[in-house]
Amino acid sequence: MKIFSTKQIKSWDTYTIERERITSLELMERASNVFVSWFIEQFPNKTTPIYIFCGNGNNGGDGFVISRLLHQESYKVNVIAQALPIKRSKDNEVNLNAIHKISDLKILTLSNSDDFPSIENDSIVVDALFGTGLKSELRGFFKNLVRFLNKLNVIRVAVDIPSGLSGDASSAGAIFNANYTFSFEQPKLAFMFPENHKYVGEWFAKTIHLSEEYYFSESSDSYLLTPQVALSHYKKRKKFEHKGNFGHALLIMGSRGKIGAAVLSTFACLKSGCGLATVYTPSCGYEILQTSIPEAMVITDNNDSYISSFPKTDIYNAIGIGCGLGLATETEKVFGKLLQNSKQPLVLDADALNIIAMNPNMLTKIPKDSILTPHPKEFERLFGKTSNDFERNILQKQKAMKLKCFILLKGAHSCIATPEGICYYNSTGNSGMATAGSGDVLTGIITGLLAQGYSSKAAVCLGVYLHGLAGDLGAQELGQESLIARDIIKHFPKAFIKLIQQ
Repeated sequence: MKIFSTKQIKSWDTYTIERERITSLELMERASNVFVSWFIEQFPNKTTPIYIFCGNGNNGGDGFVISRLLHQESYKVNVIAQALPIKRSKDNEVNLNAIHKISDLKILTLSNSDDFPSIENDSIVVDALFGTGLKSELRGFFKNLVRFLNKLNVIRVAVDIPSGLSGDASSAGAIFNANYTFSFEQPKLAFMFPENHKYVGEWFAKTIHLSEEYYFSESSDSYLLTPQVALSHYKKRKKFEHKGNFGHALLIMGSRGKIGAAVLSTFACLKSGCGLATVYTPSCGYEILQTSIPEAMVITDNNDSYISSFPKTDIYNAIGIGCGLGLATETEKVFGKLLQNSKQPLVLDADALNIIAMNPNMLTKIPKDSILTPHPKEFERLFGKTSNDFERNILQKQKAMKLKCFILLKGAHSCIATPEGICYYNSTGNSGMATAGSGDVLTGIITGLLAQGYSSKAAVCLGVYLHGLAGDLGAQELGQESLIARDIIKHFPKAFIKLIQQ
């Protein structure tokens, strides 16, 4: 799914109206009906008081239509609008006049902050004050109103986007703190970033059937990684293939006290479907790995505690490096030589990234199409600090293009930046996956897919999606709190099956 800018979404609305020969009022009615269908499913209790705060533009117009439709469904609706005289959009005024004709629909108009209504605890407050057209911080009356609403002990729902939040840039000032946000047609880019979660809450996006022609003809550098995108990369196995057809992965991992990282990554690599996996590790890890993963082959370094040399790498189809590697001086030196001599893409995680951060000159040595998998702190050490998530996203794209690599920034919506400057935001995963070893598992599955002949783009997109999906399936069964890295691997089979059956 392409994620469009707010400017593109406005053009999309206009394009749909012109091509379908409908009015903007009809499109507003269509969108509001979609919202109401979702709302009824989400909040079936019709005795809960609902307060719908409507602004003066088209977002407020949506609010007036939603008020009418929910009133027709026998919900206890209260409509709150700003008192006249004010300037309203044409569609806003039409729909406000329409609800004034409903005799038993409660409408309250506010002139100033002293008029703010008394709202019962556990009511539902719906924010239809400002949509994506807002270009500046909230001020005056609306700033005070949003701050008032945020203090209430209620359920807060935003229509399309929380008022005060920008869809395309970092935001400041008063912003509606939604528990739920319902976005028309597709999510906004702002929903992908951690800094906005406190405003967006849990978001939903459903189609209002805007023009498919516009969607396919318009370009974007942001995509949501959906099941369809992940499945488009999947390669079905053929009957007479053997383990030699599914690649040989080398995992250079582990140091004393951190052999578990190598165990998890290797196990995940094999569970990805990789034909063969060899682990290169310090000699202290030999018994652990041979006992834990009999399916894997193990080569040990001469050093007992950390890696001080590397094996020949040209016989392997993919190489994953870094999990539990440690930062020993000898490890740092041989890692630099490996980078310089490698001809194939690498999967770089954890201490491999930390070593590069300590030796910035190594960045230029990373092979083309390699996959870097930093978490936010590792990203900061590699590329520097940024003021907000939007700036970091721009920096991520710039570095991916400059290095000609894939940079996977891990998080709730893990973001994959490609060498072309395109970003894919993952749609699977949950906070239960914020657990020790989860990143090692991700490195393993990506390395395994790369070894099987998947391109770097396919391996990282499919790997990230399946990793998150396995985490979701594990959380459904075990709960988020008890989820550990091994549980993610155990649910890989179900994740593959679910994806294939889409």
